[in-house]
Amino acid sequence: MASSSGTSSGSSLLQNSGSEEDLQALMDQRKRKRMISNRESARRSRMRKQKHLDDLMAQVAQLRRENQQLITSINITTQHYLNVEADNSILRAQVGELSHRLESLNEIISFLSAGNNGGYGDATATTFNEPAADSFFNPLSMSFLNQPIMASAADIFQY
Repeated sequence: MASSSGTSSGSSLLQNSGSEEDLQALMDQRKRKRMISNRESARRSRMRKQKHLDDLMAQVAQLRRENQQLITSINITTQHYLNVEADNSILRAQVGELSHRLESLNEIISFLSAGNNGGYGDATATTFNEPAADSFFNPLSMSFLNQPIMASAADIFQY
């Protein structure tokens, strides 16, 4: 009996070692599959990471181009603004000068229309024998001189 139990335990050890080998082979196979799967997953992850990096680099390049276009546009707009500001300054000076001229001419007209014949009195009639000259110094004969001189924007640029 002892020998039969010894042989049966020996055969069960052989069966156990056989099933352990099968189990070990199955575990090795699963380990290899998991290792292959992990490698493939890591490869896909690296590819996704590389694609994301490439997308970001393309976005950086696009944003740099847009930034350069905006800088160029701002520079052009600034130059236009400075040109308009210079033109505006010139126009302001011209308006001031023309306003002063207009004011002086209106003063002359008001002086002539006030009956002051320029201090010439009757000497103008004797000095100027022409009726047109006499009528110029007589403000009552030229009623249109009482009107103020008006200038339009179109007249300002008639030099």
